[in-house]
Amino acid sequence: MSICLTPRSSASGILWPAIPAEVPARLLALQQQFAQSERWAPERLARHQFRQLSRLVAHAHDGSAFYRARLEASGYRRGQEITAEFWVSVPVLGRREVQEHGQALACREVPAGHGRTLTSATSGSTGTPLRIVSTELAQLIWHAITLRQQFWHRRDLRLKFASIRRDHDNASFPPAGKAYSDWSMPEGVVYPTGPACVLDNRCTPEEQAKWLLREEPDYLLTFPSVAQELARYFRDHGLRLERLKDIATLGEVVTPRVRAACREAFGVEIADMYSATETGYLALQCHSGSYHAQSEAVLLEVLDETGRRCEPGDIGTVVVTPLHNFAMPLLRYAIGDFAEVGGPCACGRTLPVLKEILGRARDTVMLPSGTRHYAWFGMRRFAEIPEIVQFQVVQKTLYDLEVKLVTRGPLSAESEEKLRDNLRKALGEHFSVRLTYHDAIPRSASGKYFDFLSEVPD
Repeated sequence: MSICLTPRSSASGILWPAIPAEVPARLLALQQQFAQSERWAPERLARHQFRQLSRLVAHAHDGSAFYRARLEASGYRRGQEITAEFWVSVPVLGRREVQEHGQALACREVPAGHGRTLTSATSGSTGTPLRIVSTELAQLIWHAITLRQQFWHRRDLRLKFASIRRDHDNASFPPAGKAYSDWSMPEGVVYPTGPACVLDNRCTPEEQAKWLLREEPDYLLTFPSVAQELARYFRDHGLRLERLKDIATLGEVVTPRVRAACREAFGVEIADMYSATETGYLALQCHSGSYHAQSEAVLLEVLDETGRRCEPGDIGTVVVTPLHNFAMPLLRYAIGDFAEVGGPCACGRTLPVLKEILGRARDTVMLPSGTRHYAWFGMRRFAEIPEIVQFQVVQKTLYDLEVKLVTRGPLSAESEEKLRDNLRKALGEHFSVRLTYHDAIPRSASGKYFDFLSEVPD
């Protein structure tokens, strides 16, 4: 597999390599395969996953001293078939281990058919970057799932696409943003598409609204928090986007409040994508609202605190294994997210279901005992106070919380005490809760917005 690595800017805000003529055919072939595998019986899908997993594990064992020691300590012997029973004996890989061992996880070589290696970095919510090595084949799978998402939501690629997200090239600031003649990779290399445009999200909701009204896109890709801020601005100013058909989101948790705001302001639904730089796509949301694991590309597990697989209705930590990255395997990688397992979906697809993505690694509260639990503090309580425009809860120490607030006016003493009581009941009665007022709450360096942040080290 040969791909020229001359960069080409993308309407999604990412730089993709230039693509040779054979890649569109491969992308379309993958769509045909996906159309079948997304409706396979679960047993058949699992057999295919573990067949691919056996190849990946054998390669990791042979190519990485780190994985050789880790796998042999679990009883692995070269060439054995990987089963679900053996798989649970492999230790879960934490983010800190990936940071500390770095290149030791990378394999000396990759199979010839996987193309050249590519390097990327992600800082997550901690500000500590991970350096990830991947392959052209893994990137092709990423592109194929991007295209699958467009098909699932029946988007007309001939129409106009807009994206509001961080532009690391600093070339998409208001008022003009940046324009493209097509949707770029992958849509624009497979089909004729309409135009696209990008605006950096490091600007005000007013600047974003003016840009959207001028561009009048049919489809919008952005962070959930940006969508919520825009919905509030459009609602408060009596504005409408006449052509907008749906909003695709990524990178943050989508709350019911965000979905309701977009329905009210724009009359459209949100289609969320669950992905990470180091792993690729993990799940896509279908029209029925379920998140379907992208099982052709990743083995996704949701585990309880004992390490057992969660059943429908249970909430657990997300552990993933990308199945096609033979350059730097991430075997049973705890990405730091929480999710609720769902049951069969009304859409008819049999890919495993996540009912809801509940939080990221930053969303865990550290207790004085040293244990962590998910910071579920009832966002509806904030929504019930109309003066609150924006909020962020920050754990400062084991005993102190700061609630940052942007408000239309001062809160009453009763409302303030109600917030304190709700947070203590949800997160811990021992906490001291301090409210602070701000003109704005900044985003992270990646452009994302977090409702909860912990400053307490592990």
